[in-house]
Amino acid sequence: MPAYGAVVFDFFGTLTRSVQRGPQHAEIARALGADPDAVLGVLDRTFRARARGRYGSAEATLRWVIEQAGGSPRPAQVRAGVPARISALKADTQLRADAVTALTAIKRRGLATAVISDCTHELPAFLPSLPVAPLLDAKIYSVRLGVCKPDPRIYLAACAELGVHPAECLYVGDGGSHELTGAAAVGMTPVRLAAADLANHLVFDADTNFAGRTVRSLTEIVSLVDQSLARSEPLPAAV
Repeated sequence: MPAYGAVVFDFFGTLTRSVQRGPQHAEIARALGADPDAVLGVLDRTFRARARGRYGSAEATLRWVIEQAGGSPRPAQVRAGVPARISALKADTQLRADAVTALTAIKRRGLATAVISDCTHELPAFLPSLPVAPLLDAKIYSVRLGVCKPDPRIYLAACAELGVHPAECLYVGDGGSHELTGAAAVGMTPVRLAAADLANHLVFDADTNFAGRTVRSLTEIVSLVDQSLARSEPLPAAV
């Protein structure tokens, strides 16, 4: 029997390259009558609450953010701002060059795949249009589940949807949201992606104390899977 039945990925900074907010975010703030810097400050300090869906729908959340930044947007402005936010986050997102090939290779080896993302309402709106979407057997979004990493429930939701036990899963992430130690706590084997571009990545609650296995590319994950399949036993601990 193969040692692993699934590979579970983080999205931002893992399946994608480093993420930084582009100019569209400032344009949206101005269009809604708020100072861009004030809006960015609200977005930064409320990320985890927004990623749990605390402020309601995408429209309600955007209205709340703008009001916290001093704006008083009209309903029509907020309605127009929601697709603009989706477009802005999608523009910030560039898949890694090896994302599709790595996922394809993993699935060809008979393993299931999933993504677990701490995200706001925008990612579920645009991820289905990306070329990785049909290569993911499960998509777990914090904003829909109501919890963020490292809460065990978000990892177990992926396992339940894939029909695997945590011990059968490799978890791959850049380390935001303490995701690697969270994955280890539920019994997954965590692997940090430490690609060079991540030095400039927008990240919250980085898993700075993680001392486990590290790779530099998604292609290396395929090699780890091959090694595991060849041995039919879990990967050895990093030294």
